[in-house]
Amino acid sequence: MEKLDKTLFRLEQGFELQFRLGPTLQGKPVTVYTNYPASGEVFDRHKFRTLSWHNPTGKEDDSDKYCKLDLQISGSYQYYFSLGNEKSGGGYIVVDPILHVGADNHVLPLDCVTLQTFLAKCLGPFHEWEDRLKVAKETGYNMIHFTPLQKLGLSRSCYSLADQLEVNPEFSSRDKKCTWSDIGALVEKMKNEWNMLCITDVVYNHTATNSEWLRMHPECGYNLVNSPHLKPAWVLDRALWHLTCMVADGKCIAKGVPPLIENDNHLNCIRKIIWEDIYPKIKLWEFFQVDVNKAVQQFKALLTQGKMSTKSDPNQHLQIVQDPDYRRLGCTVDMNIALATFIPHSNGPAAIEECCNWFRKRVEELNAEQYRQTNHHQEQAVNCLVGTVVYERLAGNGPKKGPISRKHPLVTRYFTYPFKELTVQEEETMINQPDKACYFMAHNGWVMGDDPLRNFAEPGSNVYLRRELICWGDSVKLRYGNKPEDCPYLWAHMKKYTEITAKYFHGVRLDNCHSTPIHVAEYMLDTARKLRADLYVVAELFTGNEELDNIFVNRLGITSLIREAMTAYNSHEEGRLVYRFGGEPVGSFVQPRLRPLMPAIAHALFMDITHDNECPIQHRSAYDALPSAMIVSMACCATGSTKGYDELVPHQISVVSEERFYAKWNPAAHLASGEVNFQTGILSGRLAINRLHQELGAKGFNQVYVDQVDEDIVAVTRHCPNTHQSVVAVSRTAFRDPKTSFYSKEVPEMCIPGKIEEVVLEARTIERTASPYKKDEHFINGLPNFTVELREHIQIKDSKIIKQAGTAIKGPNEFVQEIEFERLTPGSVIVFRVSLDPKAQEAVGVLRNHLIQFSPHFKSGSLPDDHSAPILKTLFSSIASKLTLADLNQVLYRCESEEQEDGGGCYNIPNWSPLKYAGLQGLMSVMADIRPKNDLGHPFCDNLRSGDWMIDYVSNRLISRSGACAEVGKWLKAMFVYLKRIPRYLIPCYFDAILVGAYTTLLDVGWRQMSSFVQNGSTFVKHLSLGSIQMCGIGKYSCLPDLSPSLHDVPYRLNEITNEKEQCCVSLAAGLPHFSSGIFRSWGRDTFIALRGLMLVTGRYLEARNIILAFGGTLRHGLIPNLLGQGTHARYNCRDAVWWWLQCIQDYCKIVPNGLDILRCPVSRMYPRDDSSPQPPGTVDQPLYEVIQEAMQRHMEGINFRERNAGPQIDQNMRDEGFNVAAGVDRETGFVFGGNRFNCGTWMDKMGESDRARNRGIPATPRDGSAVEIVGLCKSTVRWLLDLSGKNVFPYRGVTVKRQGKEETITYDEWNRKIQGHFERLFFVSENPADPNEKHPNLVHKRGIYKDSYGASSPWCDYQLRPNFTIAMVVAPELFTPEKAWKALQIAEEKLLGPLGMKTLDPDDMVYCGVYDNALDNDNYNVAKGFNYHQGPEWLWPIGYFLRAKLYFSKLIGPEIYAKTVVMIKNVLSRHYVHLERSSWKGLPELTNENGQYCPFSCETQAWSIGVILEILYDL
Repeated sequence: MEKLDKTLFRLEQGFELQFRLGPTLQGKPVTVYTNYPASGEVFDRHKFRTLSWHNPTGKEDDSDKYCKLDLQISGSYQYYFSLGNEKSGGGYIVVDPILHVGADNHVLPLDCVTLQTFLAKCLGPFHEWEDRLKVAKETGYNMIHFTPLQKLGLSRSCYSLADQLEVNPEFSSRDKKCTWSDIGALVEKMKNEWNMLCITDVVYNHTATNSEWLRMHPECGYNLVNSPHLKPAWVLDRALWHLTCMVADGKCIAKGVPPLIENDNHLNCIRKIIWEDIYPKIKLWEFFQVDVNKAVQQFKALLTQGKMSTKSDPNQHLQIVQDPDYRRLGCTVDMNIALATFIPHSNGPAAIEECCNWFRKRVEELNAEQYRQTNHHQEQAVNCLVGTVVYERLAGNGPKKGPISRKHPLVTRYFTYPFKELTVQEEETMINQPDKACYFMAHNGWVMGDDPLRNFAEPGSNVYLRRELICWGDSVKLRYGNKPEDCPYLWAHMKKYTEITAKYFHGVRLDNCHSTPIHVAEYMLDTARKLRADLYVVAELFTGNEELDNIFVNRLGITSLIREAMTAYNSHEEGRLVYRFGGEPVGSFVQPRLRPLMPAIAHALFMDITHDNECPIQHRSAYDALPSAMIVSMACCATGSTKGYDELVPHQISVVSEERFYAKWNPAAHLASGEVNFQTGILSGRLAINRLHQELGAKGFNQVYVDQVDEDIVAVTRHCPNTHQSVVAVSRTAFRDPKTSFYSKEVPEMCIPGKIEEVVLEARTIERTASPYKKDEHFINGLPNFTVELREHIQIKDSKIIKQAGTAIKGPNEFVQEIEFERLTPGSVIVFRVSLDPKAQEAVGVLRNHLIQFSPHFKSGSLPDDHSAPILKTLFSSIASKLTLADLNQVLYRCESEEQEDGGGCYNIPNWSPLKYAGLQGLMSVMADIRPKNDLGHPFCDNLRSGDWMIDYVSNRLISRSGACAEVGKWLKAMFVYLKRIPRYLIPCYFDAILVGAYTTLLDVGWRQMSSFVQNGSTFVKHLSLGSIQMCGIGKYSCLPDLSPSLHDVPYRLNEITNEKEQCCVSLAAGLPHFSSGIFRSWGRDTFIALRGLMLVTGRYLEARNIILAFGGTLRHGLIPNLLGQGTHARYNCRDAVWWWLQCIQDYCKIVPNGLDILRCPVSRMYPRDDSSPQPPGTVDQPLYEVIQEAMQRHMEGINFRERNAGPQIDQNMRDEGFNVAAGVDRETGFVFGGNRFNCGTWMDKMGESDRARNRGIPATPRDGSAVEIVGLCKSTVRWLLDLSGKNVFPYRGVTVKRQGKEETITYDEWNRKIQGHFERLFFVSENPADPNEKHPNLVHKRGIYKDSYGASSPWCDYQLRPNFTIAMVVAPELFTPEKAWKALQIAEEKLLGPLGMKTLDPDDMVYCGVYDNALDNDNYNVAKGFNYHQGPEWLWPIGYFLRAKLYFSKLIGPEIYAKTVVMIKNVLSRHYVHLERSSWKGLPELTNENGQYCPFSCETQAWSIGVILEILYDL
């Protein structure tokens, strides 16, 4: 839903961008639109097309669907999406251009750019350009930025252009006129022969005051005809000009203002003159006021004529309506409002007169308000004016302009005035003469701290009146309007200008971008890109706000933003900027190929100095030029400088006043005036620095580390993640002049990890004897007494900067070279090329070689491996393919208590927390958070860098197990041999790479063993199906009782202790971490609610069969145990587990091929009779169908027994009566019933535990009587058995019971009809208050719902709204009338549906409480010790049944409802998807507190929660 227009997404050409639906949009009709052109079409910013959806699974569950763009064209593109017909969110994608240089058109990566700015006017006549530009070529620059090459205005500023279409005539010589095609030919030659690209400025914001075309087209500026709101500002501006003339002529000396302003007293006198002489004369307030007398006359005339108001809105008050022409006292008021506000009490003249007086008084008040407002503006104007005078005349860092004169006025004029000077009053008459007023145009400038997206010359802005503009008096601000039709000539003229620029140059610099109207720049850049698709666009943005920057970068498709090193106030900040503007941290993780698009910061063109900056020699020192250039050049982005920096020119080269030419290149030893070579300034150092920058960019050194060694020394490392070579540049800055500031002789030692291959370069700024600096009259010259002592590609021993280099061993495989410096003087740099030590280098190469099987990314930098362990000769996928799903449970999962049972535990990360799983998922969950953010400072990464403990844990844990698991462990161990040989800082990223490769392979192995539903399913289905691996495992001790020895395909293993063969069937944990081990792992109810989703739907048929038969073997009293306790410690205290077991057998028969065979499988009865002691397996075998029949028979006969060992030893909280278990079938209705008010036989089984609250031994939800889901499950079973007996697959037609000594048979057909006939009559709460079936009409509080039970000992409980009826709807839908069912589902949705689960009780119920806190013990009966476990908290598993019921009945209601239901289901499930992805347990919880809030007492991942979500996806 997000609107991301302030977020920058940068991509390179060649990427595929996918749009996928977030959770809130799943299942909804979303359309994605973009203006990225379809292939073969031309880009049109306003033309959007829809993208088509790809659904990889082709199924109704389309959670994986995406639409995509193949990005092949550079520029800025917009996308947005709509939901139905409503636009919902969107943003931009910026695709970088690809730059090509050389005759062979090879690519110049953006991070290799080294740019130099030239002021075009200082290049001299065109035929001399090559000699001057050659200096840039020889010093290793590969891009030239020319300031505008057009004809300049009168001020001679490089940025004030007289004609945007004409080449500056100064470039022509007497015999040869310089044309655009001449310049184009030179640009082409530089590209092909010099490998240099050229860019130039485009200036859209203003034009020179003397532009010829402006005189012909005054509508192109903000003049007093098209912008009358500027009239008051113009009047003030003229008055201030007249003040300038008076001060210059000495006429204000008497008032305390001489022409030369020297102190505060003079400034105060200026203020006094303005307040006392100027403001009262020019009466600016009148432009905003009403002529009171005229308004009163008009009002009186209307009253006299008896006019009535037609005003409708009583909240409208009388206000001044601004005169659009801004005439003095030209404003008005709305007479309609006046007539409605001031009403005479009669029509007599006295009443009218009184009314007019009231009106007059109100208008005068409004005028007074305007006066006050104008006064505020006037105060600001005086303050700004005085501030300007202080800066220009008094400030130490200002230009010190000297006496006030017409050439250097008091303040710059804001408007043009091309006529003869008259008095202020006479001049003012012209503003109402359009033929003259159109030539009074506003100058351009900039406003401190202004919103760059607001045009300060438009109506609504008072910048000109308040004198807030820092004005460029040589340029007129251009007025484009909103579209080309608003000013056709200007748009066409600037379009031509853009086309010339794009035709001849490789890129543009948007001058003054932050105050160029953004829609104009958009239009012009679209024009430019039509001519040059890969246009390089750079811009300076002084917005001071990254989000604002992004708006410009996004809308204009800016490639690089100019960033200035001169903003750094010390070396520490300079280093921080290097880190900020590019590259990743050293040792970053390898990101997957398909990955989320992360917001970026704009690509930087990082400049040591721009042509607007003040001179660093004046601000810092000459010694700092070289080290700062080095630091900037080590940034992983484009870098640049300005001509003059390298020559050490000791002043700013002014874009306005500099008229001298640049020097030419002369390689000879002896230089004449106006020539330079490598002996000049830092030119020789610059060449070496530029070459290095280009090499680092081209060879992928894209990881950066900045180390602040001390207050002046910065070490920048650029690291290549493929070869693991580093280049380390150590620079000693000189922000303070070494001649006048203290610099210590003692330089700290430096430790450089790895092996120093060479010193790439070392350079020192040194003084030499030369005649002192004198500014040359004709050429721009620098300080002659400094040069650079440079040596390149030398060995450490030959260095003059290093005293000595020792080698220390930091770890078994880590070289560290300790460098002691001798002559690292301020102004020097030294650059090392560092490799890993040879052993580590080899280990990395071999590791990369073995990782190629997972990703081709690792090919570069890999080495063949001849000596590795034999196991590494086998592909990991073939080792992993031998794992069963039960093995995968060991390799991937196992929580703390499961591991402890086997004698182990999960790995604990110091200063953090233990991992959730001992298997790989435990590590992957943590790394999934760390990897995208490259959070290398995380305790997990610290632990890996500090030692091999975690690495050894991972492999040894698996090796200690036998079989295929151990082979995986051995493979990991063999890989880790190499991992341990590489430097510690690289271990996290390679450990991650090994585990990601292994983990993804293991998941594929798991999915390949599952059903086609999983294999061809969505990512969501696949990740849910892993819950089956998570929950189904084999521990050291078997949880299930043994199966009959005569059963085929039962898994066996050798017992480690007795060495005897034993069965090892997979058992299903109820939930992690609380129900995962020991006797608390296996529960009858949980197992069979989860079994269909986790085992049948996923295709684990054999293991499902074994679980069904194992539980069947424990049948006793006609019941399946609640807590299994291996059968020998089973508790038969639940009434529903047997029905869930029977439902699972039915599901097994339907889903599994030849599933009915299970009915004849032998079941080994542990308790052939209720009072048997446990029998060994195989003693009494029965086919499953007989066990089923026994369960049915026993229910019909009636079940009544007391639990064995009743008392506190099996249940500390239960009251004595609670141990009595009863169940049976009502003969009349066929409903199963049972229980009493002291026990709880269904899934809502919370027993009170608090003595304080007096609820101990009382069940919160006994649900005795006939619980609705059990009636439904029974109906399902009876119907199924009826069907099977009809087909002669099941040998029993019914059940036989003894009645008064006689045997009586109740057929399944009869039983089925009884339930069918009574269910809705007794369970549905009718809409009709007089319904004769309603036993307790006084208890009804919601109609149209189904009861939760029938015949409860507390009748109130029957009527409580709970989600259990939806279970009956799924298993026995035939019991429900579709319309009634639908109504009840709607009520459940409205009242019970939460974000992830279903409320277990109606929130309108008086005992509802949605927050479960098992630790809380207080006096509150309803909540103490978690008594409300099922009285409100939102359980996940019922949501599966609710959604399946909705899906089933919506089909019966009609196609429209069905389609809406599918959307709703996808939307609900998307929240489970998000939870699953974010959960470090990779599961779905047992329950949440109200509204989906986290419940700390819940299992983090629960078998039935995952199972039911798989089931609904299967149904979809």
